[in-house]
Amino acid sequence: MSVYIPEQFSDAESAILRRYFTNLDLPVFALVNLPETVKGALFARYSRTAKSLRRLFLDEFVSDLDLTGDESVDATVGVSRAEELYERIFVEYGDDSVAQLGGVHLACEQASNLLTKILEWGRLMAYLEQSTRYVAYDARLAGRYRYYRDPAVLGSPFGTRYVGDMDRMFDTYSELVEMVTTHVRATVPRGDKDSDFIYRQATRAKALDAVRGILPAASLSNVGIYGTGQGYEALLLRMRANPLPEAQAYADMMLTELRKVIPTFLRRVDMPERGVAWSNYLADNANNTAELVDEYFGIIEPQDAPEVTLVDFDPDGEDKLLAAICYSSSDLPETQLLERVRKLSQDQRVALIRAYVGERSNRRHKPGRAFERLSYRFDVLGDYGAFRDMQRHRLLTIEWQRLTPHLGYARPELIDEAGGTAIFDDAMERSQALYDLLRPEFPEQAAYGVAMAHRMRYMMHFNAREAMHMLELRSAPQGHPAYRRVALEMHRLIATQAGHHAVAGAMSHMTTEAPLLERLESERRSEQRRESQRH
Repeated sequence: MSVYIPEQFSDAESAILRRYFTNLDLPVFALVNLPETVKGALFARYSRTAKSLRRLFLDEFVSDLDLTGDESVDATVGVSRAEELYERIFVEYGDDSVAQLGGVHLACEQASNLLTKILEWGRLMAYLEQSTRYVAYDARLAGRYRYYRDPAVLGSPFGTRYVGDMDRMFDTYSELVEMVTTHVRATVPRGDKDSDFIYRQATRAKALDAVRGILPAASLSNVGIYGTGQGYEALLLRMRANPLPEAQAYADMMLTELRKVIPTFLRRVDMPERGVAWSNYLADNANNTAELVDEYFGIIEPQDAPEVTLVDFDPDGEDKLLAAICYSSSDLPETQLLERVRKLSQDQRVALIRAYVGERSNRRHKPGRAFERLSYRFDVLGDYGAFRDMQRHRLLTIEWQRLTPHLGYARPELIDEAGGTAIFDDAMERSQALYDLLRPEFPEQAAYGVAMAHRMRYMMHFNAREAMHMLELRSAPQGHPAYRRVALEMHRLIATQAGHHAVAGAMSHMTTEAPLLERLESERRSEQRRESQRH
């Protein structure tokens, strides 16, 4: 049985698709011969639909495009002419910066949730991932539930057990979605001005939010990536060094498709003395470090810890912030400015910060880089589902530990209220049993069985400017309750434990009150936009 399900297209559809996609039957393909706005719009729509990108293009985009002159184009053939200028500069002179000048939109489909976190590691790329909040994951693909089927696991004595347990977890997910949806609609009344469509969308989203913890990390997702040649080179080198077999195999598919578009930029990836040596370096360092850490600390049991811990901050951070605020408007060196701001009165300090922050009429209005002068480091023990959302912030340092079921799990109150406690807990026990069964022989693939409700540890280190962006965004009313809670606690600790009241106060668009239906306001705005477009 094939790992990936190939899409089926009619001859007429295939004739159109060949002009714009580098292949028609694999889960990885590049977008070409399309305006940048169209490629961006496709990816934007991608995250909120269960459709593949090629099917989405056919159903919702192709009728609005002017295809005149494109009939002779066949993107599946690849690049036919040599890139002479790039070849001379990039290969002969080794000017890596040239690889920043060519970008590619790449669709990565049927990727497990373990793989999506590997794909989204790089800071200097753009990603859109299929949402668990808008797409029900019990929809089948070619008659099968959408989870990754690792060839080695399926070919082992555990293969039948793996498929059976996965199917039952998805059955449970489907059952609970209906149960919780019914409960929400029975307990949350529809607003007088809300259409039935808005109400049903918002209540369904709330149910999907509550139930997504049942989904295993093997659940398949689609990721749209935009990046430069340099960004893709770094990504592929990391993937080839990763011990997860899926990541290594997927890297080969990505390299094949990217070489149809930007071949020169990726010439070094599989050269023995260049890319291969680099990937080996990464893999060796990771293995050697893991062995020593296991030797030194492997027998120590983890202590109980709160969900969010502020482990490091600068007690003098606000003084340094004030000096940084003054720096670009002053002739003084920073050391002298730091001495002077310490002597300012409280009113003067407040006035400086208020002037720098200004009137923030919405959360997208952010002060300048002076807020990057101080930083915070948090240790988080949260469910894997929330981690997936927090991990997408890239202008920070994030590291995470191995995904296991042994740190417990978070069961949303809504599950209990809907009467689904026993069903949910049974799925969590099934998840842990599958992990424990696979772990001895398949230490990497065992994580496929871990449900998103299970907790994991991850560390986030970011400056105050990124904190403003991330915490205001992740505390927004439409946010998932699991990561809203993390964001609000981080904000509280910045104010109370770090004592940086001015920094916390500058985050004036935090939302502390949780709405009954997180997606209701968003659905209302979407309907208003649709109405305005009709008129």
